[in-house]
Amino acid sequence: MNIQKGALKIMVELREITKDNLEDVLSLKVSVTQSNFVSTTAHSLAQAYVYRKTAYPFAIYAGDTMVGFIMLGYYEVKNQYTLWKLLIDKRYQNKGYGKAALQLGINYLVSHFKVKEIFTGVRLENNVAKNLYQSFGFKETGYYNESQVEMKLDL
Repeated sequence: MNIQKGALKIMVELREITKDNLEDVLSLKVSVTQSNFVSTTAHSLAQAYVYRKTAYPFAIYAGDTMVGFIMLGYYEVKNQYTLWKLLIDKRYQNKGYGKAALQLGINYLVSHFKVKEIFTGVRLENNVAKNLYQSFGFKETGYYNESQVEMKLDL
């Protein structure tokens, strides 16, 4: 997916996490004020390992630069495909990479699994993420727990 940065077009893509880029994935960090909103990439990759049959983690690249991490998944208990994790490194935020990565994640789930709906959970105080998801058509389902609201995208 291309995003426009002035006169320059930047290709944003999801890439497999391998031994060659693992350390870069592990070094991705959000700002201190965002640290309660998303797990570290180390924690996320541990989850991906445990749920390796139903977790789909990717590094987000803008050109040759890793800018973030996304993990999609299938939640068997609820029979739901999910946007499990999305983070853009603090150095690359507010450049359109999150929006591009979210679109690529949706495209991945649709093309590989023919999904009709995608779920995600968002921390109640994370208005930036809520606004991003709402801009794609995600709507609150009415399900809340102590710290998150569930959102759903109907395709």
